Amino acid sequence: MAADSPENAISERAQHFLKVLIERYIQDGHPVGSRTLAKDAGLDLSPATIRNVMADLEDLGLVTSPHTSAGRIPTVPGYRLFVDSLLSLKPLDNAMLRQVQQRLDIRDAPSGLLDSASRLLSSLTHLAGVVMVPKHNQVRIRQIEFVPLSEERVLTVIVTSTGEVYNRIIRTSRVFSRSELEQLSNYITSHYAGSDLAGIRRRVLREMQETKRNLDALMVQAMEVARAAFVGDLDDDDGKGDFVVAGQTNLMDFDELAQMDSLRSLFDAFTEKQEILHLLDRSLEADGVQIFIGEESGYSTLKDCSVITAPYGVNSQVVGVLGVIGPTRIAYDRVIPIVELTAKVLGSALASR
Repeated sequence: MAADSPENAISERAQHFLKVLIERYIQDGHPVGSRTLAKDAGLDLSPATIRNVMADLEDLGLVTSPHTSAGRIPTVPGYRLFVDSLLSLKPLDNAMLRQVQQRLDIRDAPSGLLDSASRLLSSLTHLAGVVMVPKHNQVRIRQIEFVPLSEERVLTVIVTSTGEVYNRIIRTSRVFSRSELEQLSNYITSHYAGSDLAGIRRRVLREMQETKRNLDALMVQAMEVARAAFVGDLDDDDGKGDFVVAGQTNLMDFDELAQMDSLRSLFDAFTEKQEILHLLDRSLEADGVQIFIGEESGYSTLKDCSVITAPYGVNSQVVGVLGVIGPTRIAYDRVIPIVELTAKVLGSALASR
């Protein structure tokens, strides 16, 4: 209920101090003392009053005081309240838009665009940029063509909505002429274009039974060829997915992540991929920007990190997710708009190919 929300549990003055404290901590990474807070807050209050407000915030679990300093730092709940209720995003100017568009060149192959997007995110945010590779099962089919080879072998050419082209050799029940294969290509394209691979597989298996009761020979043959083309192992990722990453070494510049054990765990996560892929999959199923702060990710490896993601799509269909990974003191106001913009431009670039 609204009455129980954190922002309703503290006064506007306390929220103001929390916002100022987090902004200062994001800026320099040092615990924030009462004197610094008073100066930054711009309020004429006694040190005792400020200490009382900080004590209240600490009692609520929104800030904590490291044992090495009298200053405070935000906790994960503090960051969450800040991001959800106190954050003002910085609008991006036209120069930034042009830079992103220029870096994501539509003349690049789709794989090149994904690499460029990860490097772009890294360079603009000085964090690690990650871009999920679209899962073949989720990518829509734009066009299917069949090319006759020798005897009963046919080359299947499948063009996806992201511009990827997949070639596959299949065996058919009989020899088809070039004109017959053109008819089958036109028939299957007209019936299945715009559907994703997983949906096509389900439809083909279902319609195989229906076409056996239909006297339309072309329809029967088209279903047989479609079954050979789509019901096998077209994709090589076995549904596990993949992502490209750039800028992992940027994380070494943040003191809270620079400990050898922390870096080793983070780099192992980038190499083994499964934890990060799980987060990206969760973001794929959600709407808009997703922010995982510290332990909210569910993974101890990322307990000192924040992950900001946004989906990218082609022709109104979400096909993947991109984002950044950095310390919890990410400059959320600046980074969130960059992630959103990059996702939109990447989707437009893939759709324009």
